[in-house]
Amino acid sequence: MHNLALFLLQSSTDTENATRIIAAMFAIIPVLILIGIAVLMVPFWFILKKAGFSPWLSLVCLVPSLGVLVLLYVLAFAEWKVIPAPQQAWGPPPPYPPPPPYPPQS
Repeated sequence: MHNLALFLLQSSTDTENATRIIAAMFAIIPVLILIGIAVLMVPFWFILKKAGFSPWLSLVCLVPSLGVLVLLYVLAFAEWKVIPAPQQAWGPPPPYPPPPPYPPQS
């Protein structure tokens, strides 16, 4: 970064500094791209697995810009293949205070 600041402050272009900056960018940009892919794919992997889909569908995220959008639409409008949680039946509440033990003791 220091080289980049010095390069931008110079009035004349120095090819040696320019090549060093470009080489550094070629080393850093793929790492940033891999981190960005991991940040998107890991949550989609777990969401797809919990929704009953194949987790490998998260590889659609590799398609730039459209992949994530397509995957969101698939998740939003597809029928999820999970078993719903059983609903508890609403019944009358238990009596309060609890009744005394039977038979009453004297």
